[in-house]
Amino acid sequence: MISSKITGTGTFIPSLRKENNDFLGVDFLNNDGSEFEDANPIIIEKFKAITGIEERRYAKKTYNTSDLAFFAAEKAISDAAVNPEALDYIIFAHNFGDVKDGAIQGDMLPSLATRVKAKLGIENPNCVAYDILFGCPGWVEGVIQAQAFIKAGIAKKCLVIGAETLSRVVDKHDRDSMIYSDGAGACIVEYTEEQDAGILSHASQTFAKEEAHYLFFGRSYDQQANKDIRYIKMFGRKIYEFAITHVPKAMKTALDNSGLDIDAVQKIFIHQANEKMDEAIIKRFYRLFKKPVPEGIMPMSIHKLGNSSVATVPTLLDLVLKGEIADQEVQKGDVVILASVGAGMNINAVVYKF
Repeated sequence: MISSKITGTGTFIPSLRKENNDFLGVDFLNNDGSEFEDANPIIIEKFKAITGIEERRYAKKTYNTSDLAFFAAEKAISDAAVNPEALDYIIFAHNFGDVKDGAIQGDMLPSLATRVKAKLGIENPNCVAYDILFGCPGWVEGVIQAQAFIKAGIAKKCLVIGAETLSRVVDKHDRDSMIYSDGAGACIVEYTEEQDAGILSHASQTFAKEEAHYLFFGRSYDQQANKDIRYIKMFGRKIYEFAITHVPKAMKTALDNSGLDIDAVQKIFIHQANEKMDEAIIKRFYRLFKKPVPEGIMPMSIHKLGNSSVATVPTLLDLVLKGEIADQEVQKGDVVILASVGAGMNINAVVYKF
């Protein structure tokens, strides 16, 4: 049976810290341009209570998304001890391309995957590089695609990257801007003859009725701003209700497909979108099996890193594997679930055994 496993991981966490108190002087507005009744300290206090975010990371002005991705990719390649020339695919998940500091549009020509290939100095033309636009679940979907290529016999080594600089597509007058951050995570997925290990199963879904527009591009809440410049916007309550309803079911489908029992799961690496939402998803997931949530099952990085979209799951995974999150570790033989939800609205989950 052909299988695939993650043999190396790497991250790039930007050095610029943006703490919650740095937003105290921001002029937050409602979507109609009116002032909030609450003062900023109250807005920020409520924000932290819901999301869990204390600070987030922003990229230096000189770095673009593809730069962050390159740094993470180098680490993953080194960790896996593979020759870059032996890579069959470079799969790059993002949503906005390279958005230069101060620019008003993203740059996706050439593709960011091609840019990373060039930065890595790979000469092999048979190393195919392409981008995925799949919302926040893009990196997880890239891992699923890498597995498909390997199972089809057309690849043995794939580099999968998730990177974003969301700080450059946020409306500073929108309080939701405090959620978003920058970062990059990458992994090497390789063919393996090891039985009962690696990627065991997965589930992916796209909901595209009214859900398709829960995340979108919209104008600034500042009514005097240039109406042609667009920023990332969302219907937070609708996303929350959607996620806690559908993500647990997708996770259960993936676990059922693996043939494993819920008690076999040691860790759940879930997209770092919102602490309260993630906790609700995990509670509902275990409720489907009539089980309580095990202590320590869900590592979290959102408190210090914020929501970096496609980068949250690979970054979180790498930090735990490298022993950089307190009281969290993964042992040989452990079963974990990778899960995400985001724009599309897309959902996916992977059951993986180390």
